Amino acid sequence: MIKRVLFILAISFTNLAVRSQEIYYDQAYSSIENMLSDKTELNFKDAVLFTEYAYYDGRLDTQLINEEYETLYRLINGLSQSELITYTEKDKDIIVKHAAIFKVLTDTILIPVDSMLIYEHKPLTYDFEDPLGQSDWEKMFVTKLLKTRKGNCHSLPYLYKILADQFNIPCQLAFAPNHIYIKLYSEKSGWYNTELTSGTFPIDAWIIASGYVTIDAIRNGLYMDTLSNKQAVANCLIDLAQGYQHKYGKDNPEFVIKCCNKVLEYHPTNVNAILTKAEAQKHYIHSLMKAQNLKSPETLFSDENIKSMYAEMESLYIELHKSGYRRMPEEMYSEWLNLLRSEPDKYINKSLSQ
Repeated sequence: MIKRVLFILAISFTNLAVRSQEIYYDQAYSSIENMLSDKTELNFKDAVLFTEYAYYDGRLDTQLINEEYETLYRLINGLSQSELITYTEKDKDIIVKHAAIFKVLTDTILIPVDSMLIYEHKPLTYDFEDPLGQSDWEKMFVTKLLKTRKGNCHSLPYLYKILADQFNIPCQLAFAPNHIYIKLYSEKSGWYNTELTSGTFPIDAWIIASGYVTIDAIRNGLYMDTLSNKQAVANCLIDLAQGYQHKYGKDNPEFVIKCCNKVLEYHPTNVNAILTKAEAQKHYIHSLMKAQNLKSPETLFSDENIKSMYAEMESLYIELHKSGYRRMPEEMYSEWLNLLRSEPDKYINKSLSQ
């Protein structure tokens, strides 16, 4: 009992030491929650910025970031006025804008400034080093992508959606194991996938072929389903929660669980929210067991809160498994990405003319 009290006191003192910095996380949470509850306007770009602003303790050069966005906006707008693609369906304006966004993000663009000077805009590239941000959480950030021109399957699709939202054209995020990609719709081709990892338009078989997307996972909405704009904003709370863990550790699960619960209000099948919540609960219970040198979690059940947390954690894991979730090993994910990069022709949607 004494060891447990000392452990809890240690956590409390640690919490007091960081509370002055954690205020940025509280503010980010409140700002995103206000969007979700319709108290403020829904804005994915701002929601993403809030999560990154909190991680940097409010130290972000927002003026420089906005200048980067403005450059991209101008490039996209200029390209969309040109004969970029041949497309004649009634949604031409939307599809041309998407084609312009895709080209700006994935291709080199030469722009004459005057008779002597040409501006070269280079494509953004995929950073295959630490693609899940395990060693460096900043690798997940759109602001880092804008600065370094390198991103991953989190920051690249986020940037694409931010740019599409700026031009008020439909753009949905979708999940695959350890992965986010873009799903779009055209009158000519129907739904199609846009993949920034390889700069291609892969067919659904590319996602399913990994072996970690089960039919049940698709049927139950864990993977390959489109996120509404509100669900995309809600998902930023998972980024906020995971950034909090990378910054402050995992010993205090309260903030993380609060974020996950809010996401699940708007997106009950959000696999990242379910898993992040269960993992946070498991880590906390294991920390208590380690502090008291206990072999079984049941010995903690005299505390009804711990007993309830353990029961909820178990039910979340069971729910995930029944829904078709299977954990994808990181090495398998790396192989998947490398295959997509080295043999993209196998997975391209050939019906698209972009």
